[in-house]
Amino acid sequence: MAPQLVFPDPRAAADVLTFAGRAARLSDPVIRLRATGGTMAVSAAPLSPRGFGDDVPTVLGMRFVSSDPELECDLVVDAGALSAGDGGALRLPDSGVSAAWAGISPPRGGWLRTAELSSDALTASVRRGVAAVAAALPADPGEDIVRTVRAAIWGQPDPSLGGVAAGASFAADALGFLAADAESVGVYRTGTWTRLTLRRGHVLVRAGNPTGLTAVRSTGGR
Repeated sequence: MAPQLVFPDPRAAADVLTFAGRAARLSDPVIRLRATGGTMAVSAAPLSPRGFGDDVPTVLGMRFVSSDPELECDLVVDAGALSAGDGGALRLPDSGVSAAWAGISPPRGGWLRTAELSSDALTASVRRGVAAVAAALPADPGEDIVRTVRAAIWGQPDPSLGGVAAGASFAADALGFLAADAESVGVYRTGTWTRLTLRRGHVLVRAGNPTGLTAVRSTGGR
């Protein structure tokens, strides 16, 4: 029998399944399920670096749902492999997967509200980005070219979003965070991270992909 996650409220399981369905359409169709203290953080990465030296920002979409207070887990699975179980449970795949972005955990504290946006700005940013990607792609592009073009466009700072990467708007749209009616979006920052908070979820952006060696430290006197 496949392993299952049981939720106190069947609506929470349905919420996670909906999020997974949207994440399954991303170029990196993976989700992270991290639960502790009765809350599960469900996240996906619509945009992330491909490797060392890639300066594309990490853009995560995240939702929080209620879970069993005794459940402690940190799972990374194929988003398309989740399915509905019995009695408000989620049926998990037999094995997990790996994803570099899943090893990055945004800070839990220290966030300062620095600005406020209208969700209309995110919607407009999405439209501009989609149009720019379509215009930049050649006929019959390969997967590598598509990824390169998308990363170049969505990774650029968007002045209309206060300099946050345009990929934040792509993430909000792809994961269903943008509602039909405009809403106020809080902008929070801590260190290299920026968080956009909407009613339906959060988009977290880490600028750049830190590379290079740390400074050499002295380990003793001469």
